[in-house]
Amino acid sequence: MSTPAPAPGTPAAQAGAGSWTAFVKSIASFNGDLSSLTAPPFILSSQSLTEFSAYWATHPGLLTEPAAESDPAKRAALVLKWFLSTLKHQYASRSEEYGNEKKPLNPFLGELFLGKWEDEAGETTLVSEQVSHHPPATAYCIRNKKTGIQLEGYNAQKASFKSTIIVKQIGHAILTIPVGSGEDKVDEKYLITLPSLHIEGLLFGAPFVELDGQTSIVSSTGYTSKIKFTGKGWVSGDKNSVTATLFPTGKEDKDKEVLYNMSGQWIKELSLYEGPVKKKSLLEVYDAAKTPQTLLKVEPIDQQHPLESRRAWSKVAEAISKGDMDLTSVEKSKIEQAQRDKRAAERADGTTWERRYFNAIQTKDHVLEALGQAAGVPLDGDADKTGGLWRFDASKAQKAEDQKLDDAEVQTIEKELLGR
Repeated sequence: MSTPAPAPGTPAAQAGAGSWTAFVKSIASFNGDLSSLTAPPFILSSQSLTEFSAYWATHPGLLTEPAAESDPAKRAALVLKWFLSTLKHQYASRSEEYGNEKKPLNPFLGELFLGKWEDEAGETTLVSEQVSHHPPATAYCIRNKKTGIQLEGYNAQKASFKSTIIVKQIGHAILTIPVGSGEDKVDEKYLITLPSLHIEGLLFGAPFVELDGQTSIVSSTGYTSKIKFTGKGWVSGDKNSVTATLFPTGKEDKDKEVLYNMSGQWIKELSLYEGPVKKKSLLEVYDAAKTPQTLLKVEPIDQQHPLESRRAWSKVAEAISKGDMDLTSVEKSKIEQAQRDKRAAERADGTTWERRYFNAIQTKDHVLEALGQAAGVPLDGDADKTGGLWRFDASKAQKAEDQKLDDAEVQTIEKELLGR
């Protein structure tokens, strides 16, 4: 919940404007990765970055739709449609709801965000975990029980300043779609890369996200989608524009080989066409603005694991919602200091933090070996920039789901890891 903006011309508004100007000046003069810069409390969101993994499945029906399609090229087109449908909620929903993009809380190592969606697609579950703190990286896994579809991945961000904040997203996602039945059943894989972005509206105190550059989706059945993002220029162009083409892998430069293409504004309408760009035939129009999202369900805060985001950051979120920046700083510092103390104790003991749902794999990854080159993803998955090549561990997940903490264990965790 955001704090209402003070009325223009009031002392509070003038102070806020001064603080904002000082903040913009500080990042403009900062050398290095902006993600390591401590943000002032007044620009903080009460939402942790671990929650952002949920944006992948705000429309479970679109995520699972490809499982019902028998033709591999059409499946790839439906995957492209689903991916583009996620962009509005991932990158524009916060600025539309609150009037500007605020900085999410930096997750601590081991932080969790768990939830599920229930709709016509059945039950779809989410596990999100902060698997690395230096460098910061979040891993996630989304599973639909009815279709067997699974999306897993991890991402980190490297931010710099050059007239605006430029964010390079590091990491990838892998979508698995079970295809066929019986002895003919196979797991079709899609390797998905992440777009770059920059922050517009900084000088006006109303920041919002604009995507740029190019990303790709490569399937194990031999199809690739190339997606290009552009924004509004000085002379022409529209805000949040995107164009995408789907073609047999390796034939990007041959327009006649394009099987499907999609274009529009990822915050508004997106049109899916069959055929090459110059001879396209409209199949459908997806309205990103009017398609309702499915509500993610999470446990009440008092029933959550003590390391789940909304429980762990509850006192910080409450202070932010009240506009009490001093209390925000105090409560945030408690968690940060407890985490520093825990890392120091681990170094002294020669131990490391055990991830609850994910592993950093040490062997070769078959998906990256097969599809990485076409998608531009290195074989190690940029492990040095994300603290590891992270993969979901179903056995760990089952163990975590079966674990029940008593009151004493909860209190110990909160004291040692959250400073309470």
